[in-house]
Amino acid sequence: MRKVSGIVLLLLIAAATVAIFGPVQALADEIKMVGAITKIEISGPDATTASVTLKDNKTGELVTVIVNDDLTLDKFKDHRIVPGDEIRLKYEVKDGKNISKYFRKTAGC
Repeated sequence: MRKVSGIVLLLLIAAATVAIFGPVQALADEIKMVGAITKIEISGPDATTASVTLKDNKTGELVTVIVNDDLTLDKFKDHRIVPGDEIRLKYEVKDGKNISKYFRKTAGC
């Protein structure tokens, strides 16, 4: 009986470990960055996506991100977000493309 309860306890600890640390892999795919916009490319007034190039403040590298949320696209079209603005963003890499998940001015907008 003591052996069975020890095995059950060990299985519960293993399951809890997987439940706690399993989602970390999903979070590892999301990349955070702060940088200044160098270029915004919108294909037209009815565009559903935009390509934005930013210069990473930490590394100085240029990173191109695809933005497809309507609120941010409207801010591009209304010129509330323009080249030179500092942006805080999160993106993930899908099929070799950087897809924006969060895109906001650091000063607020």
